[in-house]
Amino acid sequence: MASSELAQLGPWVPCALLTLVVLATLWYLTGSGRPSPNLPPGPTPLPLIGNLHLINIRRQDKSFMKLSEKYGPVFTVHLGFQKAVVLTGYEAVKEALQSNTGEFVDRPPVPIFYRIQHGNGVFFSSGELWRTTRRFTVSSMRDLGVGKKLIEGRILEELHYLTELIESFKGEPFKLRSFNTAPTNITFAILFGDRFDYADPTFVTLLRLIDEVMSLLGSQFLHLFNFYPFLGFLLTPHKMILRKVEETCVILRKHIQASKETINENNLRSYTDALLFKQQEESNKAKITFHDANILASVLDLVMAGTETTATTLQWAVLLMIKYPEIQRKVQEEIKMVLELGHLPTFDDKKRMPFSNAVIHEVQRFVTLLPHIPRCTAVDTHFRGYFIPKGTTVIPSLTSVLLDKTQWETPEQFNPNHFLDADGNFVKKEAFLPFSTGHRNCLGESLAKMELFLFFVGLFQRFSFRPPPGSTASDVDIAPVPGFTLRPQPQTTCAVPYE
Repeated sequence: MASSELAQLGPWVPCALLTLVVLATLWYLTGSGRPSPNLPPGPTPLPLIGNLHLINIRRQDKSFMKLSEKYGPVFTVHLGFQKAVVLTGYEAVKEALQSNTGEFVDRPPVPIFYRIQHGNGVFFSSGELWRTTRRFTVSSMRDLGVGKKLIEGRILEELHYLTELIESFKGEPFKLRSFNTAPTNITFAILFGDRFDYADPTFVTLLRLIDEVMSLLGSQFLHLFNFYPFLGFLLTPHKMILRKVEETCVILRKHIQASKETINENNLRSYTDALLFKQQEESNKAKITFHDANILASVLDLVMAGTETTATTLQWAVLLMIKYPEIQRKVQEEIKMVLELGHLPTFDDKKRMPFSNAVIHEVQRFVTLLPHIPRCTAVDTHFRGYFIPKGTTVIPSLTSVLLDKTQWETPEQFNPNHFLDADGNFVKKEAFLPFSTGHRNCLGESLAKMELFLFFVGLFQRFSFRPPPGSTASDVDIAPVPGFTLRPQPQTTCAVPYE
């Protein structure tokens, strides 16, 4: 903890120390630190901190991969007072999430997300509420055109606005984060029925709030709050997150109320409309799933997580093409060969663009955008000879799958050939799991795939992206910044017309 933060603790320090002493005593007396004979083995925990001394808090995924070299693909770690079973490598993650789908399907009550959602929503809920909300969300997205020509038209319309934005910079440097506007607007159009103008104050505010929340979720002090929520009074990031989430919810409540006043059951134009109509249908039932808190939480989930992943991946795609200009040129040559002059891409064109398709897949593999989201066992579970009690936190490491040495020839390198055969044909890889797998896979996977292909091809059809003046490709920094996702460093780029 920084000295400035320590100075702010003042009289709270003795209280905190006393609390830790009491908890250390309880830890010792109850045997919380002793390894369970039924759980997978792992490193011996220390009092209070468990195995945190072995883990880089901001890059837990890398630490888990390192520990797996000693303890194997399935092992137990102690994160403070909490025991967690970690799954690393393609085979272990696949077996758990695809073959044992009903066992590893719940979410543990991660303190920050529980404080935000209180067990509601579609991403961090569990049990019957999660199953019902997810089924409804998937069905509603399908009805709204996700995965169909209707949403393809919306994406191409948004590509037009994004192209206009890039042209407005007239070749001068602009922030990489500018690419967030288009994918975020697609999500907002699905949620609210209409897109925002990029200069709309509400849109600008939402972009800022999403960015700030996602950045704060990577704070080491936020991780400490999740490990030791009782020390929350000493820490600030979770309080800042809650304030910014409430600012977001103020905006969302206004849109939900507006939908409530104009809803037409014969013309449901948005996900919010569909939620509210479902709520009306449930009004006479004894048990209501789509109550106000669950509606708000579900919309908030899609605003935050649903916009962050695709938008950040698009940033990475542009940045990596700047870093590797020879790959950018090859992408553009393929696009020029396949698409007639003046013709926009369609999602079906990916079949004729194996190299561009391989590059998009390799971007997702290489950046390991979402290292892991914890799960917990929904029932008492037997897995690979171990007994994992119901409610045990389980961490399937997607980073370890996407960088698995047994699955990828050069896992630590950006190499589109991972997805190409000797003849240059695209090859689907089973270990390509950036959207996770099983019942908890990303519900926006089909939308994200369509957006990434159309935005990527549409952008490189029109522009060449270069480092800012005075920089070269070798100066481009591709070290990630941990947040909710692994984000690129704040950087700028220049766009010039491709000829």
